[in-house]
Amino acid sequence: MKNANAVSRAHERVEPAVADVAEACPPAQECPPSAALDVRTRDRVTELLLQEGSATATELGLALGLSPAGVRRHLDAMLAEGLVESRERPERGRRGRGRPARVFTLTEAAREALPHTYDGLATAALRWIAEHGGPAEVAAFAAAQVAGLEERCRSAMAEAGDDPLARAEALARALTAEGYAAGATTIATGGQLCQHHCPVAHVAAEFSQLCEAETQVISRLVGTHVQRLATIANGDGVCTTHIPARVQPGARPDRQRIVR
Repeated sequence: MKNANAVSRAHERVEPAVADVAEACPPAQECPPSAALDVRTRDRVTELLLQEGSATATELGLALGLSPAGVRRHLDAMLAEGLVESRERPERGRRGRGRPARVFTLTEAAREALPHTYDGLATAALRWIAEHGGPAEVAAFAAAQVAGLEERCRSAMAEAGDDPLARAEALARALTAEGYAAGATTIATGGQLCQHHCPVAHVAAEFSQLCEAETQVISRLVGTHVQRLATIANGDGVCTTHIPARVQPGARPDRQRIVR
């Protein structure tokens, strides 16, 4: 009878505790799906391969507390997506019986997908140049950086003719091929070149010399003076450059063309 009373009292203490746990734990449908768990495991596999350079499925399994078969499932998916590659591990000395071990390494595509600090590095480099050489040296660096872009765009515009607006349209196509998502629009006062993406926006926000060098390139390529009206680096949604039109007798100023 004494034991029965003790069990009863213990049961009374356990029931509220179980209720508390039930309230703290979300229902089954609210738990992370297996896909989320897979992503976290793949991230851990990627991190290990990044640290170690290469590893076998068995080595990865030991490090992650997973079975080799479980790790291979993730590795197979990453192989199919081109994120890892495998090769036989070179054997030192006499090779034992059985199939040689295969090691896995990250591909260049996987490394490119990892977070980078290029903007921070570029900004730090330009700060160093500004501190030791002054604004003129930053401007010289910016001009050197866009020299290759100018040459490639000039080659793409070889058949554009001499009209600044026609050249602006050709330049928009060339810049789009370079990743700037550019378009040219003819308006009443001339034309506008719009760039919807800027690869160096974060750096140019501190060093306007990059925008100024790019504006000079646009001016040389279209063959006339241009004026920057807005820049992504300055917080605008689009980099907009005004290109004045040549005055031609009898021409309608309200025609509009858009090039994407």
